Amino acid sequence: MIDLKQATAPQLFTLAPVAAYQHRMVFDLYPTQERDPLLALIEEKQRSEQQAAQAVQDALGEFIGRMDKPPTGKAPPAASAPQQTPAPKPLPPIAKEKIDRLIVVALDPGHGGEDPGAIGPTGLREKDVVLAIALELRDRINARPGMRAMLTRDGDFFVPLQDRVRKARRVQADLFVSIHADAFINRQARGASVYVLSDGGATSTAARWLADKENAADLVGGINVKNRHADVMRTLLDMSTTAQIKDSLRLGREVLGRIGKVGKLHKPQVEQAGFAVLKAPDIPSILVETAFISNPEEERKLRDREFQERLVDALEDGIARYFARHPPLARNRQL
Repeated sequence: MIDLKQATAPQLFTLAPVAAYQHRMVFDLYPTQERDPLLALIEEKQRSEQQAAQAVQDALGEFIGRMDKPPTGKAPPAASAPQQTPAPKPLPPIAKEKIDRLIVVALDPGHGGEDPGAIGPTGLREKDVVLAIALELRDRINARPGMRAMLTRDGDFFVPLQDRVRKARRVQADLFVSIHADAFINRQARGASVYVLSDGGATSTAARWLADKENAADLVGGINVKNRHADVMRTLLDMSTTAQIKDSLRLGREVLGRIGKVGKLHKPQVEQAGFAVLKAPDIPSILVETAFISNPEEERKLRDREFQERLVDALEDGIARYFARHPPLARNRQL
């Protein structure tokens, strides 16, 4: 028995054997009416700002109250009548700024659930380390005024590639940053990389190989490929625009430049390939390979909390530098 709190549209389908999995039957439950995620982000931002403002007001009121109290243990002068201490005037409520233009950054921790991603020599799983990095980066972005981060997944569960793009588009994200950890059959391969979408061929054989590997995640995680609508397919496969790729390259260069100060780069320039997760036509999108988890030395770094923090610093700085040079345009929201 499953108790559902909202109406759903169930889907039942089977999957052929792939990777370590045999035949599977999948039962998906999708809500028939989803809440507006952009409105939820704005409301959450307003609540946090109201709570912070109230905390400041309470602390200031308490401080003023202490200053107005007469010193204890001292009698008032006998020659003069006791003076009435005026009650402090109530502080005016801090004006709540209406958020007309919230900058939204979509963070996409790769893989998840039954899809562990790449696995290091000692068993470190890509899905775990990229989620830890994304959660920390989300908190950093949320602490910046006027910015909010949305995660495509905030736990260990599988999200199909087209749903990751759809989530970013539903909140009208200004940026899409997919976070991964690279792997290769040669354990000497090392260094970070940044990729953007290509409107032609891949910039290298390795980029094409990596895109094919990442695009196959849906086969491992399990999605009903027979049920994709034609408009979704067109969005994911055909609607990559020149403007999106141009802005993605700008973002990619900013991030690559900052990551290069944390560790070795696998390639000194932003590469391009046909990653399905980067195919939102209206959102600058990059895929960051933080390091090679298949390299024993870099696996140790990815496991290290301090190294993760440095990666987060680099990603946050690169995103901030991009917005400083390319402020987002006004958004026409329908709330």
